[in-house]
Amino acid sequence: MLNSPMAHRGMVTSPHHLASQAGLAVLRDGGTAIEAAIACAATLGVVYPHMTGLGGDAFWLIAEPGKPPISIDGSGASGAKVDAELYRRLGLAAVPTRGPLAANTVAGAVSSWQLALDISAHWGGRLPLARLFEDAVFTARDGFAVSRHQADATLRNLAALKGQPGFADQFLAKRKVPAAGSIMRLPALAATLERLAGAGLDDFYRGEVARSVAAGLAAFGSPLRAEDLARHRGMRRRPLSLGLPSGTLFNTAPPTQGLASLILLGLFQRLGVTEADGFDHVHGLIEAAKLAYGVRDAHVTDPARMSIHATTYLTDGILDHMAAGIDRHRASPLPGAGNPGDTVWLGVIDGQGRAVSFIQSLFHAFGSGVTLAETGIVWQCRGSSFSLDPHHRNVLEPRRRPFHTLSPGLARLRDGRTMVYGTMGGDAQPLIQAEVFTRAALFGQGLQTAVSAPRWALSRSQDGGILVESRLDPAVVDRLRQAGHRIEMAGAWDSGLGHAGALCRRGDGLIEGAADPRSDGSVAGY
Repeated sequence: MLNSPMAHRGMVTSPHHLASQAGLAVLRDGGTAIEAAIACAATLGVVYPHMTGLGGDAFWLIAEPGKPPISIDGSGASGAKVDAELYRRLGLAAVPTRGPLAANTVAGAVSSWQLALDISAHWGGRLPLARLFEDAVFTARDGFAVSRHQADATLRNLAALKGQPGFADQFLAKRKVPAAGSIMRLPALAATLERLAGAGLDDFYRGEVARSVAAGLAAFGSPLRAEDLARHRGMRRRPLSLGLPSGTLFNTAPPTQGLASLILLGLFQRLGVTEADGFDHVHGLIEAAKLAYGVRDAHVTDPARMSIHATTYLTDGILDHMAAGIDRHRASPLPGAGNPGDTVWLGVIDGQGRAVSFIQSLFHAFGSGVTLAETGIVWQCRGSSFSLDPHHRNVLEPRRRPFHTLSPGLARLRDGRTMVYGTMGGDAQPLIQAEVFTRAALFGQGLQTAVSAPRWALSRSQDGGILVESRLDPAVVDRLRQAGHRIEMAGAWDSGLGHAGALCRRGDGLIEGAADPRSDGSVAGY
C-alpha cells in the first residue's frame, strides 16, 4: 500500500485488521505514533489473545526524525523467590512451559507502554488512556470473531491448556475449542483496561490490579508475589546498531536476540549477493543465520550477567572474520532445534515521520495458560526459557530476566527512507526479518512483495533441517539439497514462518506499508 504525502497523515500495520484500524483511528484523532501503537497493542491483546496481552513482555524501537532512536525494554524478571532449586525439589528437570510454575516472571509490557507514553508526551501527545483503550474495551465487551489462527492454536495446544487455571472458562466454548468465526467476549479484560485507563498504568504493578493479579497467581501456585510486581520497572535503553552500505540498522539489545538479527545482516552484506530469491540469497542468509545463532546461543542472556558486551560482535573485524568462514556453495552443520513463539509485531509511522517498531508476546500460545478470572489476564511463560543447569548461560536465578526471542527492527537508509519491520516466529525472527529487509532495502522489491514472498527458516524439529515454503522456486530448492541442506517442505503460506510486516517512509513523506497474508492483518493509512 502506498500513502500519498499530500493526502495522508500516517500508517499502521499489524497482524489483525481490527488492531490496525484502532491505531489508525488514534492517528486520525491527532495521536502520535506511540499513542497509535498502544491502541493497536491493546486491541491485539483482545483479538489475538493466544499471542499477546497484558500478561506478556514487550520491546520498542522509537525513531524521531533527526534524533537517535530509542529502545524500551519491557521485559520482566523472575520473582525474588524463584530459583532452580524450587523446581528441582519438585522433581522437575526443566521449567514447565504451562501452568502456574511457568508463570514465574513479571509481565513487563504495561510498564513499557508507560515509558513510551512519557516520550509521546514530549512530542505533544495528549490523548488519554481511555481513548487509547477505547477500541480494545469495546471489542472485549461487545465481542469479536475468533480468528482461524486463534482456533488453530487452541486446538493444537488444547491438551496442555484445558486444565490450566481459568483457561477453559475464558477461552473454550462449553469445554470445546471455539470455532473460527464464532463470537468471543472478554468482559473481565475490558473492565481491567477501563481500570487502568482511570487509575493509570502503574496500577498494574502497584495498585488494585496488582493486588488482584498477585493474589490470583499465588492462589494458583505461581511463585510470583506482590513484591515482585511492585519492584518492576521498564527501562529506556540504547538500541544496538550496525552500519551497512545501505544505511544504519537498529535492533534491541540483550536479553533479546536483536544482536543475532544484526550479525546476520552484517555477514550477509559481506557475501556480495546481488539478487533476491536465488540460491545465493537463500543459502547466504541460512549460513549467516547459523553463525549469528551460534553467537546468540553462546552469549545472549540478561545483560547484567553477560561477560562480553554485545557490541563486540558488531565490529568490522569480528564480522569480517565470521563471514570468511561461510562456504558459498556448501551447507554447514545446523545448530540445535529452536523454540516456537506466538508473538505480535506492529509498526506505526505518523505524519511527522515519527516511527515505532513494537513487539509483544506471551511466548507460547496463551503463555502459561494461567488465566486470572477477576482481571481476564493470561500470564506469559517466558520464564520457561530458563535452564535449571547451573552452568547454562540462561540459568534460572532470582530477579533475573530470561533470554528473549522478541526483537523489532528499524533502519535508516542512506537514500532517506526510514523502515520499521518485524515478525513473530520465535528463534526464526532474525532470519525472517533478514528476508524481508534484504528484499526491500537491498534488492528493490516493494514492501508487500517482500513480505508476501516465499520464506525459509531453520527447522524447529530435533533432527534439524531447513523449512521452506512450497512456493519457493523448485530449482532453488534442488540446488539447496545439492549443497547439503536437508529440506523440509512447508505449506504455501505457512503461519509458522512468521506474521511479518513493514512500513517505509521516504524522504518526501510518502509511506509504503505491508501486512502478512499469513496473518489476519492489514495496513491502515490516511
